[in-house]
Amino acid sequence: MKKTQKISIMIAALAALNSFAFADQKGNEIMEKVADFKKPSYSRSQVIMTLEDKNGNKEARQIIEYGKEADGKTYVVMDFKGPASVKDTRFLQITNDKGPDDKFIYLPALKSVRRVNSSEGSKSFMGSDATYDDLSTRDVSEDEHQYLREESYTVEGGTSYDCYVIKEIPLDKKGTQYNYRMVWVDKQSMYPVHTEMYDKNDKLVKVLEVLKIEDHSGYATPMENKLTNVQTGHSTSLRILKIEVDQPLPERVFTQAFLTTGK
Repeated sequence: MKKTQKISIMIAALAALNSFAFADQKGNEIMEKVADFKKPSYSRSQVIMTLEDKNGNKEARQIIEYGKEADGKTYVVMDFKGPASVKDTRFLQITNDKGPDDKFIYLPALKSVRRVNSSEGSKSFMGSDATYDDLSTRDVSEDEHQYLREESYTVEGGTSYDCYVIKEIPLDKKGTQYNYRMVWVDKQSMYPVHTEMYDKNDKLVKVLEVLKIEDHSGYATPMENKLTNVQTGHSTSLRILKIEVDQPLPERVFTQAFLTTGK
């Protein structure tokens, strides 16, 4: 009797291991598709960033954002146009296909460009709820991706998405602020529409939601998203007012020289 029970337990354990392996394989396949998300060669957007505290006080910022995809790298420039407190601040991020991202910021008060060091990863970006690390892209190989289930998810504003639910666990937890992330991936666009970020104590700290997705020249484009720090009640929203895609931009836009001059 005991021998039979032991065999049954072993079979159950093997079945569980195979189940987890399948879940990870499917999770990896889904997140590989997310990573292959189709992006335009160039983009130029007019963006409103809104910071809102727990009391409902808001501050709006006007931004021109430029993007470029080339040679396995993604270039993003954010040019702050207002209000006066942030006007002419400019930020450049170069996402390398392999290795950490390069980040540079120009602060008009200092009149110089400086590199954002990896040690500053946990610092807030321009007073928003996003840290510099939050801006960085993560390679699929940096995380374990556990497929959990499929379900419908309704974001703030009422839009519902048919989603895959994936749990992302960093393989090197020293290199991230979060113990894990829960990601809801829209099956139609293969874009993460709801992400929950959990701190080192496994407590929910931030929620990122995509409130609106539109098609622009064949590109599924997140037109509005909201990042909320649930522990402080502060949130940061980004809303695209206008976007142009696949219209070539001068190469100088994606250089440190542009950060200094804006030209």
